Amino acid sequence: MIPEAYDRGANLSGPGGLETLRFDGADRFWIGLRAAFSNATFTIHHMNGREDPMMPPRTAIHRGLHGKHEGWGALGTPTGAEVYVLGIRHAEFGAVVGGAPKLRREWTLFNETAIWKQILLKADDL
Repeated sequence: MIPEAYDRGANLSGPGGLETLRFDGADRFWIGLRAAFSNATFTIHHMNGREDPMMPPRTAIHRGLHGKHEGWGALGTPTGAEVYVLGIRHAEFGAVVGGAPKLRREWTLFNETAIWKQILLKADDL
């Protein structure tokens, strides 16, 4: 879905100092997170969108991801730890010539230390 939703030159800033230019970087980031929590539930707690003169359309999302660390992904060896990830995402959109608006810039933030703490506390139980 990412190649259809993101501009091909999209700029993504994310946890761990992630900075990427292109939708394939966004694809790797989101697939890595989803692979680590393959059966997790993704919940949007709050969402706000804005369209103002002389500004690109934009959105802010406050979301949660809850599930078990069961898959091989961005967070190492699966531990079975129950993990809750709270995060935010801000995004800007822009029109593509002859097409629908696509995501151009995205900022994603979540507390990596809290995620690792939940995973490593469970790993100590193994």
